[in-house]
Amino acid sequence: MNWEQLLSLKRFGDTNKRLRKEQDETRLGFDADYDRIVFSSEFRGLQDKTQVVPLSKTDFVHTRLTHSLEVSVVGRSLGRKVGKLLLEKHPHLENVHGYKMNDFGTIVAAASLAHDIGNPPFGHSGEKAIGAYFKYGKGSKFKDVLNAKEYQDLCDFEGNANGFKILTESREGRAGGLRLSYATLGAFMKYPKESLPKKPSNDIVDKKYGFFQSEKEMFSDVASELGLLRRSEDYLSFERHPLAFLVEAADDICYTIIDFEDGINLGLIEEEYALEYLITLVKNINKAKYSELKTTEDRVSYLRALAIGTLIDEAASIFMKHEDAILEGKFKTALLDVSQYKAQIKDIINLSIKNVYQSEDVIHKEIAGYEILNHLLKAYGKVAYNYFENNLNNYDDLLLNLLPDTVKLSTDSLYQNLIAICLYISKLSDTNAMLLHKKLKGDIL
Repeated sequence: MNWEQLLSLKRFGDTNKRLRKEQDETRLGFDADYDRIVFSSEFRGLQDKTQVVPLSKTDFVHTRLTHSLEVSVVGRSLGRKVGKLLLEKHPHLENVHGYKMNDFGTIVAAASLAHDIGNPPFGHSGEKAIGAYFKYGKGSKFKDVLNAKEYQDLCDFEGNANGFKILTESREGRAGGLRLSYATLGAFMKYPKESLPKKPSNDIVDKKYGFFQSEKEMFSDVASELGLLRRSEDYLSFERHPLAFLVEAADDICYTIIDFEDGINLGLIEEEYALEYLITLVKNINKAKYSELKTTEDRVSYLRALAIGTLIDEAASIFMKHEDAILEGKFKTALLDVSQYKAQIKDIINLSIKNVYQSEDVIHKEIAGYEILNHLLKAYGKVAYNYFENNLNNYDDLLLNLLPDTVKLSTDSLYQNLIAICLYISKLSDTNAMLLHKKLKGDIL
């Protein structure tokens, strides 16, 4: 792979090539990507979606929105740091093509901002709940009327693939979705492969999948434009865009450190015990300044900032050390998986899993999420099927009237109907999913 292609400014529907040296420096195409994501309704909806603690009303606990903003900030710093080093190593990118250090930062920041945009209500348990409906619940009846890849898309419902759909799906008056640059879409695609075949391996790309069959054509266009290396001729699977490693690292840094911080502030992790873990990631502490901090929140905040800085430097160093291998598609793991701080990171994550992710309050609310999403999928999955069969009853008509105009069902494709319903439900906030569940049960009139 080569950076000239990987940094493509092309957007859906373009007929002429966009050149970096011809860009308006006051608002580059990559800046427009960031802006379009910020102003999208799907991004705003993240303000009421679970990060770790579902339905938390505590002001310091992160939602998907605040998490995404923080990941974008870390991603911007990481991208700029790497961009500076890349331009020193490949000066023609700046001297000939006009790319700047900040371009890398903005691409990574935009992709980081959108990295959770496809996540359904109730966190990762929401993804599992949707998949469980199709694999084990009432939705299993659709297996015989869908092809294998279509059915697998639903059984392993994936927030990354749903995010790619949100960013790129055409609808009336909005061809190409948000029409982001292909460089940003490439950085967004952490798992550039389709749902089948499932081939577990040590390659990070095989961990999940990155697009639904409904976006197969768009995905192929992006991969071709960027010059991503194809991994198989039998199915669609490509090596990652190099900047996707930075997006992943920014997310890893934030959920490792900030979810841990939430656990401390909620009292789920003892402060004295937890601070020892953070200090192992911090090289130089200003002891005088630290001793002046009187609250747990301030002490944790200080150490969190230093720890994030340490991990940004570490991720940038690892990326540059392995840049050639990354461009050749030979680097097969997350950046922080080969970090000198791997053991410390693992200790922090394990403590978060034990004390936060598996806390009784979190588990109870995730169970409620399963119940809510299963109920909504049962109701609207039946509508999707009956619409396809042209056999709607009066109750179906009532449910259809509740759907926004952007949800388009047809008699042409059951798969498209089911994906459209999943997309609709995935966009619901935690609160709105609960309210719709109660309304359909008749608990709220």
